[in-house]
Amino acid sequence: MLKLLLTAISRSISHVPPAHFLLKIQEFSSLVENELEIYESLEFDAGGHKWKLVVYPNGNENKNVNDHISLYLEMADTSSLGFGWEVYPIFRLFVLDQNKDECHGKRRRFHGLKLEWGFDQFIPLEEFNDASNGYLVDDTCVFGAEVLVKERNKCKGECLSMTKLTSASIYKHVWKIENFSKLEAKRHESEVFIVRDQKWKIQLHPKGIKSGTGSHVSMSLALVDSSTITPGFKIYVHFTLRIRDQVRGKHKEANSNGFLVNDGCIVEAEVSVLGISKAL
Repeated sequence: MLKLLLTAISRSISHVPPAHFLLKIQEFSSLVENELEIYESLEFDAGGHKWKLVVYPNGNENKNVNDHISLYLEMADTSSLGFGWEVYPIFRLFVLDQNKDECHGKRRRFHGLKLEWGFDQFIPLEEFNDASNGYLVDDTCVFGAEVLVKERNKCKGECLSMTKLTSASIYKHVWKIENFSKLEAKRHESEVFIVRDQKWKIQLHPKGIKSGTGSHVSMSLALVDSSTITPGFKIYVHFTLRIRDQVRGKHKEANSNGFLVNDGCIVEAEVSVLGISKAL
């Protein structure tokens, strides 16, 4: 039988930054505008366990929250723990007051088989969005986590840089394929193109991805060189793939069943990199 021991939720102000993890988010408003309902941070170590921060920028809809930011601490890896494991940390979650350089946080004690504890109503959106409070300055905010343990590890962090989706941020790549009916390989690739300093390509499977004998054409967007991606590096991309209708102009997006003219087709990709996250 699982027993939970909880203390009352309390709110406090600290002049000392969180000891274990900082999550800096630039262009915070883009999280909502781009419908990114949840953001999970990189993993960090504290007290011999791995954790991560989970942020709902417009409230956790699963808890019927829409007027607060929801913030949680989650255990990221329990595979090494045996059956019936229990963990008793006391943790604090923070949002930085950038005007006063103070950390405003809430704390709660928990243990056990439940992997996530936090605060459905961490801070009201009205209070958070008020620039005079210092939480959101120049559309940038900083959240933090401190897991109270005997040993304090060197603080790690992450920076998520978001970009607003505009017509100017969309890169369009056109790939003209000739002699489509004579394509023999199961996969064909476009020439490489660059968006936000990353190399991309379009992959086309004339007869489907799985067996190569299907009845549909399959397309995908691929990152060319993943070796340049360092641990903890994440890219958030908005993209559209289409095959152009060269006669009527009614293009097929997302998937396609053809549109050949003189045994040739035109494939287009519109790519916009909305966010890049890097470990600090």
